[in-house]
Amino acid sequence: MGFLFRWLFAFALVALTFNPTPYNYVHWASLNAGVQLPLVVLLGLVLLVGYVIYLRATLRSIGAFGMVLVLALVAALLWVLYDYGYLTLEDRALTLWVGIVALSLVLGVGLSWSIVRRRLSGQADVDDVDE
Repeated sequence: MGFLFRWLFAFALVALTFNPTPYNYVHWASLNAGVQLPLVVLLGLVLLVGYVIYLRATLRSIGAFGMVLVLALVAALLWVLYDYGYLTLEDRALTLWVGIVALSLVLGVGLSWSIVRRRLSGQADVDDVDE
């Protein structure tokens, strides 16, 4: 259940930032930057904090190579689905949603990987702390 919640939050973060509907931060900010600039900046900073948390945890957990590897696995899965006819990429909105799911999976795996590794191997991650 833990991974599901982490992935859902990552999905919400990416989808709230940009998606093919008019209900996203990028679209809203472009329309309201002149009228509600302080609110646009505040919500942009809230999204930035979410990205910093996820990206920092992901980079510390699986690193840049791990991020590329997870994205490659998702891309290979999408390729198989496309090759067998289960997925079509002709619809632009569907393609954007698939990209949002792929990016959120990378962030969800990155945030959950330390927990998964600890359960599989019994080894805990320890940060270097100056004493």
